[in-house]
Amino acid sequence: MSVVEEPLYPIAVLIDELKNDDIQLRLNSIRRLSTIARALGEERTRKELIPFLSENNDDDDEVLLAMAEELGVFIPYVGGVEHAHVLLPPLETLCTVEETCVREKAVESLCRIGSQMRENDLVDWFIPLVKRLAAGEWFTARVSACGLFHIAYPSAPEMLKTELRSIYNQLCQDDMPMVRRSAASNLGKFAATVESAHLKADIMQIFEDLTHDDQDSVRLLAVEGCATLGKLLEPQDCIAHILPIIVNFSQDKSWRVRYMVANQLYELCEAVGPEHTRTDLVPAYVRLLRDNEAEVRIAAAGKVTKFCRILSPELAIQHILPCVKELSSDSSQHVRSALASVIMGMAPVLGKDATIEQLLPIFLSLLKDEFPDVRLNIISKLDQVNQVIGIDLLSQSLLPAIVELAEDRHWRVRLAIIEYIPLLASQLGVGFFDDKLGALCMQWLQDKVYSIRDAAANNLKRLAEEFGPEWAMEHIIPQVLEMINNSHYLYRMTILRAISLLAPVMGSEITCSKLLPAVVNASKDRVPNIKFNVAKVLQSLVPIVDQSVSIPTLNMFTGLFPFDGFLPF
Repeated sequence: MSVVEEPLYPIAVLIDELKNDDIQLRLNSIRRLSTIARALGEERTRKELIPFLSENNDDDDEVLLAMAEELGVFIPYVGGVEHAHVLLPPLETLCTVEETCVREKAVESLCRIGSQMRENDLVDWFIPLVKRLAAGEWFTARVSACGLFHIAYPSAPEMLKTELRSIYNQLCQDDMPMVRRSAASNLGKFAATVESAHLKADIMQIFEDLTHDDQDSVRLLAVEGCATLGKLLEPQDCIAHILPIIVNFSQDKSWRVRYMVANQLYELCEAVGPEHTRTDLVPAYVRLLRDNEAEVRIAAAGKVTKFCRILSPELAIQHILPCVKELSSDSSQHVRSALASVIMGMAPVLGKDATIEQLLPIFLSLLKDEFPDVRLNIISKLDQVNQVIGIDLLSQSLLPAIVELAEDRHWRVRLAIIEYIPLLASQLGVGFFDDKLGALCMQWLQDKVYSIRDAAANNLKRLAEEFGPEWAMEHIIPQVLEMINNSHYLYRMTILRAISLLAPVMGSEITCSKLLPAVVNASKDRVPNIKFNVAKVLQSLVPIVDQSVSIPTLNMFTGLFPFDGFLPF
């Protein structure tokens, strides 16, 4: 038997707070309904607490939202699934309130409860609830009803299934656009539960009616149903019913509908097959890539790689690549940014020759874009191109632009370059790296932005791990130790950070002979922050160096400034 966690008197307080005038107290009590239910027991919860909640006329949306959320996980507190139906009345009431988020949470909780209810209970309790909401006088009830059909339908007897399909059809023709929007939004989930014979006869007719709705907000939600229904139908039915609709939608007068098509189009390609993709969907996609509205071009550009993966390389080069070239110099920076975030993925699709000939000039153009996010998106995906064209060609064509970006005026671009350096280093090899990028890595340690300096310190550690301690001893350690005497204290702090990161990689011998003396010497710095950071660095070095070295050093260090007013450890 489980022990009630709360003493009885706080439970009484919580119950009283359910009726308190103070909203915060009511909210606190609602969020602890499970505690109240455990204290009352299953029977009293069913007979007293749930009826009280059903009659609760609270007018605060935050309280109602919390109640809708709590009731969704309340089945264990009312005695299990055999008593789950007692939770339906309060949630039915919440499905009719005006606040959208409360209704949505109530529908979500009803779906969660309905999915656990026994089949006969669904027929006796859940389906009547759906029918009452669907016939509600106020539109909010009808909006909520649309999200429940996919739970109610599978368990209904044949006669009730016919009635539910008819009711859903009526909701799709409701006078209120909000109801039709909800019906369009939930059509895919409902269709997934309907038998294939009725899917073609009833659901497709409902869908076609929604696609001709005079409200663009309804049509754009119908677009989402295209992909879902396309996967449910046989290929020939998809071609006959869905394909003409999606092609028409791609030329819809509303840009919001075209935007949704741009997002969904590539999902239909597999459903209709390669032939109809080439003849119907490719021209539709090209139109979207050249749409007058920037928002549509953004959506279409963001899917260009996914779309090309479905096509053959020849089709992609012939139809999509010319549009990509146009988009790389689009007047909208957001279009260029969306393209830059995915265009590198086209390299494996098109192959080496087409990448070198067609894509590399576009990459270079985007790398020099005036908008920093465009440059950033290209930098972060360079490895995808390297896999296709090889490091030699990449270094010849793109590395000069990368080096230029290492000094970009936008610090986030510089940060992206730094984070990419270890990967680039492993691909270039140690000789090429030393010639082209070594100096940059040290230069970043003196950047004006802290995030760049910190990333540069981490970068040195990763490079030491990549090329080994011997290489680091020759190319990194001397320059780092030289910088510890920099006149700017912030740069000296960065060097201390770099030393603490490099020490575990370099090992005990080099740490004791090279790094530790530099740290101890920094303890005499005139800036208190430097001394404090020296203390932290020494603490991190203790596990690395021998005790015979560390204990005398630390003893010496703690006696250096007894009157500074702080303890270093």
